[in-house]
Amino acid sequence: MVPVAKAMAQFRLALIQLRVSSVKSDNLSRACDFIKEAANQGAKIISLPECFNSPYGTNFFPEYAETIPGETTEQLSMLAKECQVYLIGGSIPEKDDEKFYNTCTVFGPDGSLLTKHRKIHLFDVDVPGKIRFQESETLSAGDSFSIFETPYCKVGVGICYDMRFAELAQVYSQRGCQLLVYPGAFNMTTGPAHWELLQRGRAVDNQVFVATTSPARDTDAPYVAWGHSTVVSPWGEVLAQAGIEETIVYANIDLKKLVEIRQQIPVLSQKRGDLYAVEWKKP
Repeated sequence: MVPVAKAMAQFRLALIQLRVSSVKSDNLSRACDFIKEAANQGAKIISLPECFNSPYGTNFFPEYAETIPGETTEQLSMLAKECQVYLIGGSIPEKDDEKFYNTCTVFGPDGSLLTKHRKIHLFDVDVPGKIRFQESETLSAGDSFSIFETPYCKVGVGICYDMRFAELAQVYSQRGCQLLVYPGAFNMTTGPAHWELLQRGRAVDNQVFVATTSPARDTDAPYVAWGHSTVVSPWGEVLAQAGIEETIVYANIDLKKLVEIRQQIPVLSQKRGDLYAVEWKKP
């Protein structure tokens, strides 16, 4: 865990709510422009949305997939170094041998790859009359946790559907994370029902900051994202939230608030380990 007393207690977080088109080069170019803008506005940690360089859909994943390193991640690495920021690269379709993954890469200010998160929980849902989506038709699931450290805080990474699984957030909290970031693309059925609810739940249960980065809403896209990229405090307050348009959301993260909340309501130290436990099975 990064001790708050030794870490920089405040920093600026930026979420880039990108309008994603079918042209990969355009998506990447505009994402780079937004990253530079966010860095110029003082952001130290910047996140892109899920599937930021590709339309979201099982039929698109193989067409747009890249190896890592590849065109997109090499550009993100160079940009993180140029802008001197921690860059959470949303996610892209990744090809590894004959398998495909929904993968988030994170780069440090020196351009190094800090972690690579393959979406652990695949989005296989069927809500009659509203939405049916089966990521497992194309994608394989990841099998590891993804944490990286900064001078500001320790960060845990998930992708979209991963946010529904409280155990993942609990493991990250147990490992000392103070900020959880979920690039995600909830839709017009799940978004209004659960997007903000889940973020506030994960934040309050684990007394951490939670940030979610969505694509902008495009009603002409085959999959319509809900939008509303959000930052939530450990108290469950919405600190910043986008609408549906392409934009950058900024939030000032104050770790002193996290310490105060944990002292006022010490649920993390009051858990009954003699009765129940959540544990990680793979290092």
